[in-house]
Amino acid sequence: MIDKPKPKVYITRKLPQAVEDRMQELFNVEFNVTDQPRSRPELIAAMKNNDVLVPTVSDIIDAELIEQAGPSLKLITNFGNGFDNIDVKAATDHGITVTNTANVLNDDTADMTMALILAVPRRLVEGAQVLTSDEPWQGWSPTWMLGSRIHGKKLGILGMGRIGSAVAKRAKAFGLDIHYHNREQVDQKTHDELEATYWEDLDKMLAEVDILSINCPSTTATHHLISAARIALMKPGSFIVNTARGEIIDEEAMVRALQDEKLGGAGLDVFEHEPSVNDKLVQLAKSGKVTILPHLGSATIESRIDMGNAVIVNIRTYFDGHRPPNVVIPIMVGQ
Repeated sequence: MIDKPKPKVYITRKLPQAVEDRMQELFNVEFNVTDQPRSRPELIAAMKNNDVLVPTVSDIIDAELIEQAGPSLKLITNFGNGFDNIDVKAATDHGITVTNTANVLNDDTADMTMALILAVPRRLVEGAQVLTSDEPWQGWSPTWMLGSRIHGKKLGILGMGRIGSAVAKRAKAFGLDIHYHNREQVDQKTHDELEATYWEDLDKMLAEVDILSINCPSTTATHHLISAARIALMKPGSFIVNTARGEIIDEEAMVRALQDEKLGGAGLDVFEHEPSVNDKLVQLAKSGKVTILPHLGSATIESRIDMGNAVIVNIRTYFDGHRPPNVVIPIMVGQ
């Protein structure tokens, strides 16, 4: 029996060593040993000469690149839960299957979301900076650096999928009142366990909640879903937390609301134009009005290994002649 040739796999960024070791056993793979982002010419060359491309959120695989793919490229398996960095329709039209690493980031992203829900109203980062500044701490005072209690507050979750549901379970344990907007109501068992309130109308939910957590995917339908008009509906002094995608919020409108103190604060792990971060947000962070993190939602070694294993399963399943478990189709991204 003649063994089938190993598929040629191109990895755009450095992955955990355990993942790279396993990939090297299974595939004919080219790694990125420097972990520097690949240029467009490098991506085009990779797409001309390989069977599989493994990009990350930082790689924009648009229609122009896909049009230049060679006939051997049959699979783009994104190292990430999202897939808004890929023109899925162009890939599908070109006969290329697209997959992601769904359902492996839920707990870590939910943990980070909950951390921000705690940190922003209680001013944790701002307080920590006091102790590392050049000015000595003057000690405890009854009215100094007062934050907001979260117990009993209304948390609005935008996107009640796996991550949103995981956030809701954590938030309920902290005494938050769970509200959510989704395309449809979650199953009755989950709904009852969370004692949640479902809002079919997003605008009405925004007017009621004290903290808004963004947990929906980035699609054409969710671009700037949290617009200036919707931010205006929110309670004075309310908070926004975003661990999904930056472009779901109109970032400039949010900045204005923070500057005008319409919003009480924001906790952001993602930004509209990553890796660029709005200078106004940076200044707001320095003044203590915003907590910003460099896209750390899934940044645990366990999560990244699970993502790598999901990529491996997608590749092996495809080249064994079966449908990979995490196929992305154009309708999922509104294309």
